[in-house]
Amino acid sequence: MAQYDLIIIGAGPAGMTAAIYGARADMNVLMLDKLAPGGQIINTNEIQNYTGVGTVNGAELAYQMFEHTQQFDTITFDYATVKEVVDNGKEKLVRCEEDDKEFTASSVILATGTRPRCLHVTGEDKFRGNGISWCAICDGAQYRDKDVVVIGGGNSAVEESIFLAGIVKSLTIVTMFDLTADPIACDKLRAMDKVTVYPYQDILEFMGDSHLEGVRFRSTKTGEEKTVSCDGVFEYIGLTPTTECFKDLGVLNDMGYVEVNDRMVTKVPGIFGAGDCITKNLRQVITACADGAIAAQEASHYVKNL
Repeated sequence: MAQYDLIIIGAGPAGMTAAIYGARADMNVLMLDKLAPGGQIINTNEIQNYTGVGTVNGAELAYQMFEHTQQFDTITFDYATVKEVVDNGKEKLVRCEEDDKEFTASSVILATGTRPRCLHVTGEDKFRGNGISWCAICDGAQYRDKDVVVIGGGNSAVEESIFLAGIVKSLTIVTMFDLTADPIACDKLRAMDKVTVYPYQDILEFMGDSHLEGVRFRSTKTGEEKTVSCDGVFEYIGLTPTTECFKDLGVLNDMGYVEVNDRMVTKVPGIFGAGDCITKNLRQVITACADGAIAAQEASHYVKNL
């Protein structure tokens, strides 16, 4: 069984930054993720607010971050699906699904991020992956010159809508409130051709027989129902923390987020949190990186004082 000073679960911006800071603090670091390093940013077309970089493709930024981690001989990356973290006092046990692999460490950083939330309305399961997607960068190209609906009005919805508006025939945005993304991005989207916005709407149904044909929704102000025909739908209605494997640690709040203080410390000694899966107000790449740096610094202090 491999022994490390620090195990980081999740290889998004928070996890990779934590790995770099951990290595620089002379710790032997293992970084685990079931998917390619990068987390949510892999599926982001453009990132425009990461200081010093300007506009950058999300996958490109993820690759640069991972390349940075590989400059350190004391950072090991492994593909693994963590199923449980056990607190044994000064030693933490991390169990993985693949081949029942187990790793131990003196400290653990939980940086598993989030995943897209679903609407749970009629037709959503039927057309999941066959008309309904949560990733415009992954699936947008197949809807070139077709009619598309985006559900949501936050930063992710608006940013991905700007990308889609450049390739689709028509783009309809349906949101429960108004557009709530950064004002500059909202203004850019509203100024684009082929874009129609329906604010203050509840989604009622995804319609179609063998394939998706449209979306039915209702105004929360007037009660009027409307149906928009479309070939594809992209949902951006919020996020759910990917923290199920930590449920027995006693570090999650009622919403499933990891509870930490301003030093990324949980109530369990030696267990830290970082990135989108923790309780916080702003979930951005730059704040995730800051979380990772703080968490690794605190983990280093913890390990040295054991």
